[in-house]
Amino acid sequence: MGEAHAVTGQAAVDDLIRLLDLEQIERDIFRGISPQEHWQRVFGGQVAGQALVAAGRTVPDDRHVHSLHSYFIRPGDPTVPIVYEVDRTRDGRSFTTRRVVAKQRGRTIFSLSASFQLTQDGIEHQSEAPDAPGPDELPAFVDQLPERGPARDFHIGRPRPIDVRYIDPPPWSRQQTGQQPHSRLWLRADGRLPDDPLLHVCVLTYASDMSLLDAVLARQGLAHHVNDVSMASLDHAMWFERPFRADEWLLYSMVSPSASGGRGLASGRFFTRDGTQVCSVVQEGMIRVRD
Repeated sequence: MGEAHAVTGQAAVDDLIRLLDLEQIERDIFRGISPQEHWQRVFGGQVAGQALVAAGRTVPDDRHVHSLHSYFIRPGDPTVPIVYEVDRTRDGRSFTTRRVVAKQRGRTIFSLSASFQLTQDGIEHQSEAPDAPGPDELPAFVDQLPERGPARDFHIGRPRPIDVRYIDPPPWSRQQTGQQPHSRLWLRADGRLPDDPLLHVCVLTYASDMSLLDAVLARQGLAHHVNDVSMASLDHAMWFERPFRADEWLLYSMVSPSASGGRGLASGRFFTRDGTQVCSVVQEGMIRVRD
């Protein structure tokens, strides 16, 4: 029998859009579901993206999210709907603040605070984008997988709404390449998204959690599906600095400045193809390596 290939392209993106389209139960209460992918727990990027959707649905359209700060409190059960309760913390003249608590079976699994701003002019500067080959010069994700083994078995049959092209060696091959000071990849939604700025931000929030802690492993020369490593996101913060489309290529440049106490810290920046910095992200996660 051949491999069971994943849903990709526009079909996978449409599934992701439906995943982020929450059901409104009451004025400030929303409900989301998880895809039936046999995950042991809810993917962190999913719950973060859904929570941001819930927050954004209570904010006027002329205010756009500029930052979020979140904590992963308990593992989510993908077989149980997630209820998102929004607290309208503040509605100011320029800024709007929302707090969201995600619950399952009456227990909090995730919390998020997000700030939205009325569009304003101001001073401008940014970091220089790192040198990198373009996404068209890199092999497709499926072609970067090993021909056989746990990494291929894990990835090949899972839906892939996000198109990823690794620039530096991917997580499953780092044991052979040694320590890396940084991790770089290109990503985008693998299809067209509607012209809704909030949706593009939520899709990037979803995608940002896919590989950030891998930068911690890269500093150690560790590899997924080779070393016995367990990881879980603890907290996640993002700053959305300039407009972007999540269905156009974005360069994701990641580093890990520190690891200690069973935790690893990673930071990343997103750039458009013309070198515009559009988002910064920081995450700390639990990192456990077993001998």
